[in-house]
Amino acid sequence: MFGEIRNEQGERLDYTYHKGNDNRIVVIGHGVTGNKDRPALIALAEGLADAGISALRFSFSGNGDSEGEFTNSTITKEVADLGSVIDVLSDNRICYVGHSMGGAVGVLRAATDERIEVLVSLAGMVHTKAFADREFGDVTPDQGFMWDEPDCPLSQVYMDDMTAIDSVAKHASKFGGPWLLVHGSEDDIVPIQDSIDVLQFANEPTELLELSGVDHVFSDDGTPIMVEKVVAWISQKL
Repeated sequence: MFGEIRNEQGERLDYTYHKGNDNRIVVIGHGVTGNKDRPALIALAEGLADAGISALRFSFSGNGDSEGEFTNSTITKEVADLGSVIDVLSDNRICYVGHSMGGAVGVLRAATDERIEVLVSLAGMVHTKAFADREFGDVTPDQGFMWDEPDCPLSQVYMDDMTAIDSVAKHASKFGGPWLLVHGSEDDIVPIQDSIDVLQFANEPTELLELSGVDHVFSDDGTPIMVEKVVAWISQKL
């Protein structure tokens, strides 16, 4: 429906569109080493479409079937990628849903882009430097890999960007719309403390929904409950 979407570097961004009934649309972004086809994100997009709300899930440049190099996939570049997606949605009311690192992308984009009216962070990363140090501190950049995945080389560019951003918490107050933080109590990748911390900086109305026993990727029963809660919330706010 929206034709080819390209970012500022001219790289094509792969996306899947789920048509709803009106001009509301939810843009869904994934986390580091992920792509648009993560099961929880597909389930969310389908749940939104079933509720009459369009959804567009896309892979950031360098991920999935999008063009670009994975080693250049920084938060800063992904914030710009998200802007390129929003550029083609000018006639729509927009909510952005970001998972993990995609959550950090959402905070930074929404802080400066008034086209995002509603925001949802799914296991959203807040303290970027702490995350990079915790997960990849023992990996040599430009030599090793993220979580030993050969398709996900760790770059110095990525580590430098995570350090420079440090934390998105200081940007939280710049977004004034409805914001839902969804976090599983058993998340061992991005601790729920990240959501608790950013909540202290966010404006009203911001809500934190803790899902008991749920992990970082909303495995098993975590996906249906997440989809149910998020779709109902977006239906009210957008």
